[in-house]
Amino acid sequence: MYRITKEFHFSASHQLSHLPEGHQCARLHGHNYIVVIELASAELNADGFVRDYSALKPLKTYIDENFDHRHLNDVMENPPTGENMARHFYDWCAARWPETVAAKVSETPKTWAEYRP
Repeated sequence: MYRITKEFHFSASHQLSHLPEGHQCARLHGHNYIVVIELASAELNADGFVRDYSALKPLKTYIDENFDHRHLNDVMENPPTGENMARHFYDWCAARWPETVAAKVSETPKTWAEYRP
């Protein structure tokens, strides 16, 4: 199986107000997010790729236009947790690129959430 990943960055705020009072994530705060999309295929295309990295540019545009420097509570239907964002980005990518197998979101250098069906 061949696997490729591509990383995307954005900055945004969110507030998980459903959490108990005093929980640090219940307060308005922001992160420098990293999104990693993974694609896989048993076969390479005629150019020798799982998919050309340049074909993933629509995800960068989507992130820049809808997530970067936004308040994620205004953007997401579900609470804007790393887990919900990973699922959101997976679904968005899988609808465009059938080779999509996973999406990961990092809120801090030490934390990652991943969605992989």
